[in-house]
Amino acid sequence: MLERVGISLEDTLLEQFDELIKRKGYANRSEAIRDLIRDQLVQEEWKEPKHSGKEQVAVVTLVYDHDSTTLGHKLTHIQHEHHRAVVSALHVHLDAHNCLEVLILRGTAEELLTMGEGLVSTKGVKYGKVVPATTGRTLD
Repeated sequence: MLERVGISLEDTLLEQFDELIKRKGYANRSEAIRDLIRDQLVQEEWKEPKHSGKEQVAVVTLVYDHDSTTLGHKLTHIQHEHHRAVVSALHVHLDAHNCLEVLILRGTAEELLTMGEGLVSTKGVKYGKVVPATTGRTLD
């Protein structure tokens, strides 16, 4: 069932929103607003104590210089320490020196954040980011 709601926005804010909708390719404002709401719900899902211990998913992105042999070993070691959380790993050679690694993780929020932040903060990682995601079970 769909419920119709109305909101009031300043002209300039609505113009900026319409430009964003156009750039992202949304069919209409309603779809864009639904996505914004879902994104916020996912972010809150990761913060709520009631979700503690429940299965979550996350994506970790890493860029590093593969010439540092100890770094590669450290990253692999962290992954092996949390082998049950690693659903999939993608390793891409970006150029003669740099690698991109993308990991898909599944487990509790605490476990995934600990592992992801451990990987990102490893000395020698040039870029790293942990992106909390959702299993989709709590969203419609």
